[in-house]
Amino acid sequence: MSRTVQSVERAAALLRVLSAESEPMPLGRLAAAVGLAKPTVHGLLRTLVGAGFVDQDPATGRYLVGAGLLHLGSVTLDLNELRSETLNWVDTLAARTGEEARIAAYRDGAAVVAHHVIRAGPGMPVMDTGRSLPLHATALGKVLVAYDPGAARSIVGQRLDRLTFRTITDRSALLRALADARDTGWAAAVSEARPDLAGIAAPVRDQDGYVVAAVGIAGPVVRLCDARGLPRRDLVEEVVGVSRSISRALGHGRAA
Repeated sequence: MSRTVQSVERAAALLRVLSAESEPMPLGRLAAAVGLAKPTVHGLLRTLVGAGFVDQDPATGRYLVGAGLLHLGSVTLDLNELRSETLNWVDTLAARTGEEARIAAYRDGAAVVAHHVIRAGPGMPVMDTGRSLPLHATALGKVLVAYDPGAARSIVGQRLDRLTFRTITDRSALLRALADARDTGWAAAVSEARPDLAGIAAPVRDQDGYVVAAVGIAGPVVRLCDARGLPRRDLVEEVVGVSRSISRALGHGRAA
């Protein structure tokens, strides 16, 4: 008869509780949830933190599921590889919408541009590879925080800098915006990074379904938004359509 390992069972119970929560949890609440003493839970958490399966917020001491666990089985694309795999689609998005288009991935606390096409027009497009964009104030960044656990973890306990009068600096408001992005499959930022700038972005998935990047467009509010100040539906559809095409090119949705 096989026997279970108690410490593994307890660690699994902690991970199940943490994975069901969207906000970091304090030690006492975790201990109560799994019915164990605080010292026992603390010891288990220290081990899980060391393995990268749990993260601890340095400001509050609370715990949340770590990116090491959520990214098991996923492969992070090098930015150069991401660019080479997707540049034709990003160029197509710029041509179809007449706006500048970018694809970015989460790196070191920011959305880092892998490929950038200036608004379509005469002459050769200018690339802006390597630029870092704020996660909370751009459409690309919001998509990454909504879907990438590493990006989501990076803003926990961090100040949300106000860049314009419309920048979201309230954490609850940002969480609502991220929930909307997950529900709709796209995100927008209108006058949040610059007063005159709007952006629309959607997630890019790899063959295992992990979101590895975000693709989108940016341009003047008067061109990207309708009379109500909302992103134009036709542009949203273009961005989402290209995000799905890129995802298919990376293997998402293909039969095994």
